[in-house]
Formats: sequence, C-alpha cells, structure tokens
Amino acid sequence: MKKHGIINRDIASALASFGHTDLLVIADCGLPIPKDIPCVDLSYMIGEPAFLTILEAVLADFEAEAAFIAREITAGNPQVEKAILEKITADYITHDELKELTKQAKLIIRTGEATPYANIVLRSGVIF
Repeated sequence: MKKHGIINRDIASALASFGHTDLLVIADCGLPIPKDIPCVDLSYMIGEPAFLTILEAVLADFEAEAAFIAREITAGNPQVEKAILEKITADYITHDELKELTKQAKLIIRTGEATPYANIVLRSGVIF
C-alpha cells in the first residue's frame, strides 16, 4: 500500500502513466467534460471536495512544467486565483481556450467546486 501522495487508485495510476507535455485538468463541477476523455469524478456534494484541496494534493505528487487558467477568473473568482498563484505560476488563456485544451487532456479530475472558473490545465514536466 502507498504511504505517500495520491492514494486514489485511478488518479495514482493515471499520473504514473503521464509523459512529458501530457495535459491534466482539475475542474470544478460545471466544466464540460469532453466525450472520450477519462474523468475521475471526486465530487460528492456541492463544494466537496474543493478545487484547491485537490490542486494542492496533485501538485505535491505531479511535476507540472506549465499551468493554464482562464483570464476570467480575475474578475469572477479572485480568491481562488490568488490561491492558485500562491501554489504555481500560471498563464492566462480565455475560458473558451481552456475548454478547448480539455479535449487534449489525458485525464480530467472533477471536483465538487461550485465557484466560477475554478479550473486549471497542468502540463506534465519531467523530474530530471
């Protein structure tokens, strides 16, 4: 049994299969999930689990070389934006561009987050 990191078997297995530049999405409960993109749905009620809780756990276990968030988050959800930027440097793209990027994701993790624009696309880096 794992002692550290993500213990959700679906997420741990998926992250172990990521290669350089693969995309991982952490989504709020409202983001459309593209057909045929694997999704681990962690939501169990509105707000739970929180986006930031899952982001923090993933970043502790996943090497991200880049991150993308919707520029609309600045006006629509500044508290979550601030918390994201305290954890990782992110580039801004439009929300529509973010939704298009989800179509290239290797995995989407859906949270129960119910605040606007609480989504991030992480691009896998390398650990060497």
